[in-house]
Amino acid sequence: AVAAHRCPRGATWATGDGLEGTRRRQPARAAGGAARRQAAHDVRRISARTAVTARRAAYEVVLRVFEEDAYADRVLRSVAADLEGRDRALAQRLAFGTVQRVRTLDHAIDELGRRPTRKLDPPVRAALRVGAYQLGFTDVATHAAVNETVELVRTARLERAVPFTNAVMRRLSEGMSALLAGLPEDTPAAAALKHSYPDWVAEVWWETLGPEQALALMRAQNEPPERVVRVNRRKGGSVEGRPDPDLPDALHVERVDEEALAAGLIWPQSRGSQLAGLAVGAQPGDRTLDLCAAPGGKATQLAGEVVAVELHAGRARELEENCRRLGADNVTVINADATRLPAELTGFDRVLVDAPCSGLGVLAARPDLRWRAQPLPDLQRTLLRVAAERVKPGGRIVYSVCTINPEETEEIVDASGLRVEPLGDEWPRFRHPTRPEFLQTLPHVHGTAGFFIARLAT
Repeated sequence: AVAAHRCPRGATWATGDGLEGTRRRQPARAAGGAARRQAAHDVRRISARTAVTARRAAYEVVLRVFEEDAYADRVLRSVAADLEGRDRALAQRLAFGTVQRVRTLDHAIDELGRRPTRKLDPPVRAALRVGAYQLGFTDVATHAAVNETVELVRTARLERAVPFTNAVMRRLSEGMSALLAGLPEDTPAAAALKHSYPDWVAEVWWETLGPEQALALMRAQNEPPERVVRVNRRKGGSVEGRPDPDLPDALHVERVDEEALAAGLIWPQSRGSQLAGLAVGAQPGDRTLDLCAAPGGKATQLAGEVVAVELHAGRARELEENCRRLGADNVTVINADATRLPAELTGFDRVLVDAPCSGLGVLAARPDLRWRAQPLPDLQRTLLRVAAERVKPGGRIVYSVCTINPEETEEIVDASGLRVEPLGDEWPRFRHPTRPEFLQTLPHVHGTAGFFIARLAT
């Protein structure tokens, strides 16, 4: 089963083989800047011992994501828990990069390995994917990538597959660069194969943005996301970083300070997400309803009295803990279905609908999401209707989704019948490219997660 994706965390997953032909609304079946330069530097400057450890962790992530329906970020936290920071960063780069690029990697393995990827033993398939990623998309030494891929298969007690693995890796080392360079990108289907996306995602972006912008977006979401935190003004303390020129609490950092995070001084949150919270405009004395609140990044941005709704009990407990750590004692957490709220939850000055969505704006941060993403317009329309019922006359509703897909963005707002309050003049840099009354952050333009934001009045 495929459940709703809660922005910006992951959704559920379906496994299998054959990424080619992945279509809209179907679960996929899987058999530049400073951050990019730093990631490449981390990959190049590694010791043999570090590489072995990081590759093993990356292999475990890839194996469990595609064979056990696991989430990449959760598996990484488990298997890389004992790694030092630099080793853990390398493991993440290899694991997440492999998961993102798996369609292209499988094509290369199929073409050069002379045996369909879907027919390989799962450990061999996972090892070859990680090895192929290193050969095609990093500066890791060829001999190290080949040797350690073979060793991963041997460690899996598949000695009979060692000669095959060695042969495929050597063919990849000789022919992969030319194969990748020769892949066309002149149609949505070709671009989807070259840049490793489901066909339907490429088609949506091609139609919405045009070929040039669609290709730039596809490239951008194959790179590491920005490292940005929100400074928690409720608490004192100093945090190192570069202030953002557009958003008052956004801080660009080299790494997330774990001590500052534990102390509630910061919250990891993309600039696109922070912008959605700012657009609510909650003031002291306001009552605000956050319909889809966990994990709490936006709820804890808001002033005044906040009622934060979360459907899942575990997530509601996590939301409460995050509010405590951040000192957001103005937030009351309610474990409830946002479409069936208690009658007394009404008359709010503001309502935030940070709706579940396909998540097509956060694919850089969620490597496996592209293979499970589905639009959710029916749920989004329902939530917006609930918001209109719960806001007081003359109140304001902010509708936000972390996606780049008209079916879930402007089409939802247009069908709502609510009056639009233009946002483009308040944040002109993030103005929607074709609908200036809305905001739309774009990874390839703004370097942050892709968020659509609209402010509405009853």
